[in-house]
Amino acid sequence: MPDTQLAALRVATAARTSVHPIGRQIQAALDAQDVRDGTLLVSVPHTTCAVTLNEPERGLLDDLAQALDRLAPWDADYAHNRGSEDNAAAHVRAALLGHQLLAPVVDGRLQVGVWQDVLLVECDGPRRRTVELRLL
Repeated sequence: MPDTQLAALRVATAARTSVHPIGRQIQAALDAQDVRDGTLLVSVPHTTCAVTLNEPERGLLDDLAQALDRLAPWDADYAHNRGSEDNAAAHVRAALLGHQLLAPVVDGRLQVGVWQDVLLVECDGPRRRTVELRLL
């Protein structure tokens, strides 16, 4: 069976580093297309943005952003920043997390754990991001 482009979600971010739960938007896209079963590919076509699966609790979202600040601080000496760009930390952060994930869809519902949600991680905002959904 060929894969099917379901939707391209748009997410506006407001901070340089931020984490956004997007599971409800994804489920709405599945509902709109009357998807029943398959594997959903969630992907961001950006080099300074990521997606991951974790708990959407506000404190944890803030902790994740702070952990990224410690792992790849903005003021470190990056080769990428020696040119015209100053966002090497964002590239490193996104590379550590990854730009896509797979999740099963059963009976039209995204199958994630009770405490899980799909999270878009902005690493170089504020920006308007695209999240591509493809049923495999």
